[in-house]
Amino acid sequence: MAASSNNTSSQTTPLDSTASSAELTARAVNKRYESLVTVRTKAVKGKGAWYWACLDPVLVHNTDTGLPKAVKLRCSLCDNLFSASNPSRTASEHLKRGTCPNFNSLPRPISSLPPPSATAATPQHNHRKRSSGSSPEGASSLTSYQVTPLNIVDPSSRFNCQGSAHTMTAVNSPRKHLVLSGGKDDLGALAMLEDSVKMLKSPKTFPRPTLSKDQIDRALNCLADWVYESCGSVSLSSLEHPKFKAFLSQLGLPSISRREFAGARLDVKFQEARADSEARIRDALFFQISSDGWKCIGGNHGEDDHLVNLTVNLPNGSSLYRRAVFVSGSVPSSYAEEVLWETITDITESNFQRCVGIVSNKFKAKALRNLENQNHWMVNLSCQFQGFNSLLKDFCKDVPLFGTVIENCLKIASFVNNHAHVRKCFHKYQLQECGHYGLIRVPARIHDRSNFGPVLHMFEDIFNSLRALQLVFLDESFKAVSMGDAVASEVADMVQDTGFCNELEAAHSLIKLVKDMAREIESEKPLIGQCLPLWDELRLKIKDCCSKYQVPEAPLEKVVQRRFMKNYHPAWAAAFILNPLYMIRDTSGKYLPPFKCLTQEQEKDVDKLITRLVTREEAHIALMELMKWRTEGLDPVYARAVQMKERDSATGKMRLVNPQSSRLVWETYLTEFKSLGRVAVRLIFLHATSCGFKFNRSFLKWVSASARGSSRVGLDRAQKLVFLAAQAKLERRDFSSEDEQDAELFSRENGEDDVLVDASSS
Repeated sequence: MAASSNNTSSQTTPLDSTASSAELTARAVNKRYESLVTVRTKAVKGKGAWYWACLDPVLVHNTDTGLPKAVKLRCSLCDNLFSASNPSRTASEHLKRGTCPNFNSLPRPISSLPPPSATAATPQHNHRKRSSGSSPEGASSLTSYQVTPLNIVDPSSRFNCQGSAHTMTAVNSPRKHLVLSGGKDDLGALAMLEDSVKMLKSPKTFPRPTLSKDQIDRALNCLADWVYESCGSVSLSSLEHPKFKAFLSQLGLPSISRREFAGARLDVKFQEARADSEARIRDALFFQISSDGWKCIGGNHGEDDHLVNLTVNLPNGSSLYRRAVFVSGSVPSSYAEEVLWETITDITESNFQRCVGIVSNKFKAKALRNLENQNHWMVNLSCQFQGFNSLLKDFCKDVPLFGTVIENCLKIASFVNNHAHVRKCFHKYQLQECGHYGLIRVPARIHDRSNFGPVLHMFEDIFNSLRALQLVFLDESFKAVSMGDAVASEVADMVQDTGFCNELEAAHSLIKLVKDMAREIESEKPLIGQCLPLWDELRLKIKDCCSKYQVPEAPLEKVVQRRFMKNYHPAWAAAFILNPLYMIRDTSGKYLPPFKCLTQEQEKDVDKLITRLVTREEAHIALMELMKWRTEGLDPVYARAVQMKERDSATGKMRLVNPQSSRLVWETYLTEFKSLGRVAVRLIFLHATSCGFKFNRSFLKWVSASARGSSRVGLDRAQKLVFLAAQAKLERRDFSSEDEQDAELFSRENGEDDVLVDASSS
């Protein structure tokens, strides 16, 4: 029995060893197969070698065990199998050398054809010989390319004419050179000709998707929405582009005409959008007009055309586009006043008190004041976004710190830009430190500080390249060239001076502070109750910045206060007091309006404004209710409900749970304040900015051309397209232009695109 068991064990051990060896082989084969499939999948998507379109990895299985024993490459053109050890060599020997009978039936890239110098070689070496380099520029127009016919196409396999006399002659006769009159560009045309012949001999039909009429209508309707809402980015002429027509054909959609999209379909879309807008405005008890575009901030106006956008702000927080006005260059304030009043009367007909105010980028303050004086119930405001941007111009003009830094920066920029050796050295260190190089931007009008846009660009360039400038003036080659040059010594000492660097950094920090707050105002679009806290926040940040860099604070405070008074409106203080959002809890537990945050003048402004916004008969009642509001405040539960916030998952910032609560509390809970309540609900929802959406430059040029043209039909189409595109942007709350979005896409530095590039090149 022992012998038997030993014998049995001696017999089973080799079998187990064989089985494990077969499994290991199968695993290795599977791994090789999966890697080849992965490579082919990437290649089919355009991220690999061309020959994978013709080669398919296949598994060869053992007939006894059923396990895979090898990986082969199957040619999808002729079904032959080859070793998978070297796919590149297989492609060269089977495809490029003409061994595959069907390979020449595919369109072949010029790069896969032999160079002209190899055409006289023997068939065995014709495709193995590589070109040492490209021909000189322009050589293609002077040289006749001689290519052996059989290197381009095998007639016997391409046209399936085996046994014909022509085929036998072509195969058996010695090779002859074929001179193509059009140069190597003729190779592609010849391949297309042969493809056409093959298609006629054996036509293949590809089924196209069949869509119902309802599906086609819905698809074209979505396409029309996209075209109109992307107005300017998508031109109507591009609808008739051959590639776009081919795309529609592949989807089973009919060709469309730009005239159709600019005609009846546009009219229908406009009527639908306009009817919806009119109904929503009628439902609201009152509204505010927003007027943007009278003045491009920081731009060079001259005789440029502008598109003035007039929008309607509703108490529920939504905004609706109303109309566009085309203006050129400078226009009088009376014209602005006329346009604004026409818009109001067009909406309200005779009930003018429904329009409770206007907010406009400050084209002419006189127009806003006139309308407010003529209509006591209106509150007309200048845009806070422009107020903050104008503060930058005030800094450049009136703050000594900025005057000194501007003069010094002009000296540095002029010296570096105008001296060839210094400029070359600067570019070297700029590339080393910043990753790019270029000239320092200098304002065209050097002594005009009001043109603050170019001045800010110069600040930015010198601040970002300060380390590179310091290295330039420490370079030995600079010392040798600038020896005895007084200007060079002055500039070098300035760049190395810590005092200049501190002043430059302080000026740059102040500019960045104001620009960041202006950008936040543009995106957040605060209401007028937030204006006083915004300016207080600005003063506090400027004070901290001055303390950090040890620069005088008084000149900056003076400039900020002057700009504040230019933009200030008594409605700021009144909305701040009447909005439950800003109520403060006192020691007794009551929530009271923040009167202690106002100056004595601002408290008087609140009284004057409230009495102006009500009738004479109820003025004293409104003031009594204001006193009651000041002493009793709001129920703590309602106050906390209004002020409740939650974190926004998209931005990470704290947001109000219900932004409309402040107004709704006055309309539903604080009903005992009849006169004061009517004032409060009108003030609380008013916007403090007029900046809204932006159009791209190409669209503005097209609109300008339409406005200047003599065709009334063209101007009407332009108005309708502007309305549809603007209303769609307001609905999506998309306030940036396509130009800005594209610029942001191509200037990203988060490495996301680098990952995509690496993946595509692998």
